[in-house]
Amino acid sequence: MAADVELPQGNPQSLHRSDVYLRVISALMLRDMRSRFGGNYWGYLVQVLWPCTHIAIIVGAMTFRGLKSPMGDSSMVFVATGAVPALAFQYISREVMKGYLIHKPLTYFPQVKKFDTVAARALVEIVGSFLGVMLVFVGLISFDCDPIPADLFTAITGYLAAIALGIGVGSINVGICSVFPGYVIAYILISFIVYMTSGVYFLACYMPDEIYAIMKYNPIAQIIEWIRLGYDPTLPIQVDYLYVLGWIFGSLTIGLLMERYIVRAQG
Repeated sequence: MAADVELPQGNPQSLHRSDVYLRVISALMLRDMRSRFGGNYWGYLVQVLWPCTHIAIIVGAMTFRGLKSPMGDSSMVFVATGAVPALAFQYISREVMKGYLIHKPLTYFPQVKKFDTVAARALVEIVGSFLGVMLVFVGLISFDCDPIPADLFTAITGYLAAIALGIGVGSINVGICSVFPGYVIAYILISFIVYMTSGVYFLACYMPDEIYAIMKYNPIAQIIEWIRLGYDPTLPIQVDYLYVLGWIFGSLTIGLLMERYIVRAQG
């Protein structure tokens, strides 16, 4: 409810605009964290733990079927390099949209702008994503797996690209769902298809050339290859960095334009 957010009190003239903005963002972020899985801060831990659980399930399935890692000796590292960026994109792009719909009633307060709800949810998801990565690293180390990539810069920039693309696509989703709220359900199917065709469970570069050429239109597939190239530079991967950056900056630009001319126009 709107009453859950403690908005800045007192004379607005006595507060600097930046102070008001930071207080609003902080209040929205805390409300976000409390609204997950049971209405308390412990529920936020479920989201942070999900990448570890997700990886454990996939590795368990691969072990049960007797499948070996197509990259290196560790199935856990192979799955993590695909699942972590794919889940980061999926969660951010989806939750930013859901955050806007959940917090929309709060925009009736003059201090809360519609863009604030998007920014707050994006920050919460980014923090949760980084915490999830830290837990994945701890889990890999506890199973005697080396989570440190051979090319640290390549792996980190690939992961940051997944986060940036999630924010860009999420901002577009906000613009769409502000007009068609039912799009939230449709995007679940869209994100599932994107996830399943991104090469999380296999190396896309080993697919037939015709299929591989089609898969490379999926920017998440290229981001996963980007990160895996940081772990194994010998893989026969050719990442189109300009294509991925075009998706990132293009989606951010379109999302901001939609926020300016569509989201703000909604009552």
